[in-house]
Amino acid sequence: MTERIADAQPRSKAKITGVVYLLYFLTAMLGEFLVGRGLVEFGNAVNLIAFTFYIAVTVLFYHMFKPVNRNFSLLAALFSIVGCIIGSLSVFHLAPPHISAFLFFGPYCVLIGYLILKSTFLPRFLGVLMVSAGLGWLIFLLPSLADSLANAIEALGILAEASLMLWLFVMGVNEQRWRAQANRPEPAAL
Repeated sequence: MTERIADAQPRSKAKITGVVYLLYFLTAMLGEFLVGRGLVEFGNAVNLIAFTFYIAVTVLFYHMFKPVNRNFSLLAALFSIVGCIIGSLSVFHLAPPHISAFLFFGPYCVLIGYLILKSTFLPRFLGVLMVSAGLGWLIFLLPSLADSLANAIEALGILAEASLMLWLFVMGVNEQRWRAQANRPEPAAL
């Protein structure tokens, strides 16, 4: 199956990314619902599945944005994977104290937003939304400020990521522009 995805066209890969992103959203919402209903063990198990989907989205994004900037795409992927590890450890109360997954998901969203803005194959408004969401997630690192803005920050984050997910799921990427960006020569290393 992995080979089939690797051989897929850019628009198809983007739509697959949108589907996996949707699966992440659905499992994350179900996990939170179950935890909120007192079914903590089931909710935690579902949340681990959600983190697995998010890691898959991260890998798919890495490949999607590699033509834009390989180093930033890799850096974004590393932030996301560490955030997923911290989040997964938090499910079992094993995360290092005072280290929030937002410390990693904030920069991840900012970097993905930047890559979207620099890309030629996705609409710029998605990049603006993702950068804004990433900055919002970073506000959670300042509890005194985050308490008063929590609902707005969460709404912005959901709007940004859901917009990106829906765009990928429905529209994919502009394949011609993706190929043009993928085929341009790499800039010289400093």
